[in-house]
Parts: sequence; structure tokens; C-alpha cells
Amino acid sequence: MNIEEKHIFSQLKLAITNRFLENNSATKTIEDWRGDEIIAFQEDLFTSVKARVSEKWFYTYIKNDADKLPRIDMLNMLSSYVGFKNWNDFKEQHKIAIHSKAPKKVRVKYLWSLVLIPCVLLAFSIMNKKKDYQFCFYDAIKNEPIKNVILNIKILEEGQSPIHKVSDSLGCFSYVSSENEIRFVVESPYYRTDTIVRQFDKDKSRIVKLTADDYALMLNYYTNKNIKEWKTHRDKLDAIFSDDAIIYQLFSNSNTVELYTKQEFIQKLTIPTRSLKGMKILDKTEVDGKILKLKFIIQ
Repeated sequence: MNIEEKHIFSQLKLAITNRFLENNSATKTIEDWRGDEIIAFQEDLFTSVKARVSEKWFYTYIKNDADKLPRIDMLNMLSSYVGFKNWNDFKEQHKIAIHSKAPKKVRVKYLWSLVLIPCVLLAFSIMNKKKDYQFCFYDAIKNEPIKNVILNIKILEEGQSPIHKVSDSLGCFSYVSSENEIRFVVESPYYRTDTIVRQFDKDKSRIVKLTADDYALMLNYYTNKNIKEWKTHRDKLDAIFSDDAIIYQLFSNSNTVELYTKQEFIQKLTIPTRSLKGMKILDKTEVDGKILKLKFIIQ
């Protein structure tokens, strides 16, 4: 028997096992059948196709690996037992593609190339797929888009000179890259310089919150006598803080805590004192869109 014949005959033995076990009990592997199981199979075969196989035939072709296939009449009879017209019908339904005359090593190499090449192309495509990064900048305290200030963005890619961009009228910017991570520096006269590192995730929020440089902002209002903008700034701060807000100032060198009311803190934020340059917000709690609690430190 060649490889294809052995394969198809093994499929026939498996089909015989499954057919017999539909109405009988026996070991699930036909090669392990013996004694009463073989007799029961002979009876079931006769009941189904009115023909028998001898015990000697069973041992020669079923329990052992024969060198050649059984006679065609036996194959036709067994094929009929498992629900096919004849052996040719069974064989047609269980063919395997082993018709190539190429040497085994060449076939294996060819099959590997069929698997490997698409995988390499897919991996290359994934690695080089362009990713559309989009970020919008928000004021960390006011929690609103930074639209009235132009932000300078310096994109840092390994092995390249920095790429310079600016925020648009909505306070956003976009950048297309094949990298899974983006690193950029945000600079502005009125917001503190910050370096942002983000992994690409199309479903994740792309909001970047920046801390205002209140000293520079207030100094600009005062030196340019821009009272209208200064008052607008105060009104916005008044709107974002709850009337019951509690503001804590922590001190790095002691356990002392200083408390501010809403109005006291707004006053502190809107007068250009040197302390504003080192202010850092540590934590804040919002309720119904208003800041109820805030902690800061002067560094």
C-alpha cells in the first residue's frame, strides 16, 4: 500500500468503528477488538450488508498492518456498511493531495514558503501601518480646551531631528507615524513646559492636561494693562470652584498645612507674585463639574 491507500484504509477502519459503536459497545479503537467484540461486529455486518468477514481476515487487515489492501469485493462491502455506494465512492470522499512528484524535501520547503511568506508580509504590514495620533490640550485647572494660546509642539523621534508643530484653533494637533509610541514636548509662554509620552491606542482618550504658568499669565495682564482679560480670567476661576471649596497648601519641609477659601485662592492666582512660578497642583476633587477640594505646593 502506498501512503494515500494507507490513509484512506485507516479512514475506513475509523468509519467502521464509529458505525459499529452506534448500536453496540466495544473498545473505541478497532485494532484492540478481540473475542466477543469481533463476533459482535461480524453479526452486525451480516445484519447490515448480508456478508461476513472471517476472524483470520479481521486479524490480517484490521488488527495488523497489511502490506496490501484487501480484495475489492471486501472493500466494497465494508464501504457499503459505513454508508457509501462502494470503495470508489468512499475513496473519492477521503482523498488526500499527494500527487506531486517533487522530492519530499522540495515539497516541505515549498509548503513552508506558502506559510512563511504570508506571515512575513502580514507582520511587515502591521509593523509599518501608519498610526494617526491626535491630541487636544486642556487647562488642568479650568478643564477646558486651550484655544486662545498657541502651543509649540516638538515631536521627538529616535534618530531624527525634532519635528515642530503648533496647536490649531481647537487646541489640538495631529501627527502620522508608524511607531507605536509618540514622545513630544509642549511649550508655551503661559503654560509650563511638559514632555508627553503616549502609546498608540485609538480607543483611549487623547486629552493632554497642561498646568498654567499663572505668574506669566498674570504678569502679561498687568504689564499690558489688559484689565478685561484679567477680569475674564477671574470670572472663569470663580465659575470652576465650588463656593464651599477647600484649598490646601502643603509645605515640602514641614507638616504645616495652610487653608484657603475660594476667594483667597483666586486672589492668589490672579496677582503676579513670584510664588506663582513654583506652584504645583498635587490633587483635586470635582463634584458636579466644580472643584470642591484642591491641594497644591510651592516648589
